[in-house]
Amino acid sequence: MSSILTVSQLNKYVSFKLRSDVKLKGICVKGEVSNFTLNRSGHAYFSVKDDQSCVKAVMFANNFSKLKKDFTNGMSVLVTGNVELYEPGGTFQIVVTDVTPLGSGLLYMQIEAVKEKLSKKGVFDASAKKNIPLFPRKIAVISSSTGAALQDIINIIGRRFPICQICVFHTRVQGENASVDLCDSISAADECGADTIIIARGGGSVEDLMPFNSESVAMAVYSCKTPVISAVGHETDTTLVDYAADLRAPTPSAAAELATPDKSDLLAAVDKFSDMITKALTSRIERAENEIMRYDSRMQLSSPQMKLEKDAERIDSLSQRFTSSIQKRLTALESSLEKNVILLEGLSPLKTISRGYTIVSNNDIIIRSADELKENDRINIRFSNSSADVKISDIVRKEERNEF
Repeated sequence: MSSILTVSQLNKYVSFKLRSDVKLKGICVKGEVSNFTLNRSGHAYFSVKDDQSCVKAVMFANNFSKLKKDFTNGMSVLVTGNVELYEPGGTFQIVVTDVTPLGSGLLYMQIEAVKEKLSKKGVFDASAKKNIPLFPRKIAVISSSTGAALQDIINIIGRRFPICQICVFHTRVQGENASVDLCDSISAADECGADTIIIARGGGSVEDLMPFNSESVAMAVYSCKTPVISAVGHETDTTLVDYAADLRAPTPSAAAELATPDKSDLLAAVDKFSDMITKALTSRIERAENEIMRYDSRMQLSSPQMKLEKDAERIDSLSQRFTSSIQKRLTALESSLEKNVILLEGLSPLKTISRGYTIVSNNDIIIRSADELKENDRINIRFSNSSADVKISDIVRKEERNEF
């Protein structure tokens, strides 16, 4: 019975066997580059494949930095290195020390041919790109129902813009007939009334992404009336759908962010505009109140009540002036009257009588001379305090009195 080994012991043993096999040192392998990824550390991870198999490879930064030519997916290359086992993961791989480009691979050539054809048709022209709506009511998502990309999109849209409706079109994103499924889903999504379409899947090899490099899928995206955001593969992956879409997102999560506004930003903007509107309305109300006060003052100055009050004041003033004038006039007349009374009193017969004189009258006719009398006339003699009726018995003329 063979001995029982742990996983670590098994991997160490296999790793030792591979490292000790001189035939696997400095080995040269011909194939096509696939799944190329450049790590931040500078290490390059990729696969080398042919039409039947593939093997993982790693080229560390000190060797990769020495390459003089571009290193991309689809290249046909001759890699030189040692076959080893990465013990922690149990991964069989080639640790590459040198790469010799042999030309473009078949898939790469096919993609380039389709790309050139579509470019001539204007499929990738910037003038054909449609703007992505800022506030979508409905977003159609074309993706695999089992992929993590779909859940990332749903979660991010729900967090950023929860009032947006999400309509999911499940489709195959790799393998045979995936292109047909994608075209059908794109057509259905374009007719569902969505404001934006997101086409998404996770990363993969060139073979996995081939449906998104097909002419039919690229043309279906280009023909959409609805704006399309592509989020196919990782940030370093680029497909023809990315070129045909109205906007390319580096990841499915980024596509969800590009397709929706953030509700926190919207709420902040609403608060800001609310403050601005409140201040503007307050200022407008204050100006209106000031205008009303001015108009009210002007109306009061020209109002009938104010005019009546002014007229009443004017009448009072005129009345006072008239009364004062009358009073002055009366005072002057009284003074004049008193003077005339005094003067008249000085000229009055009564005043003369009071000094011892009398008034003689005959039948109310003043007698000024004895010549106006005759014997037996009855006359009245008026004194200052009494009168007497007398009868004329004798008239003595002046010349008869022996007066000088």
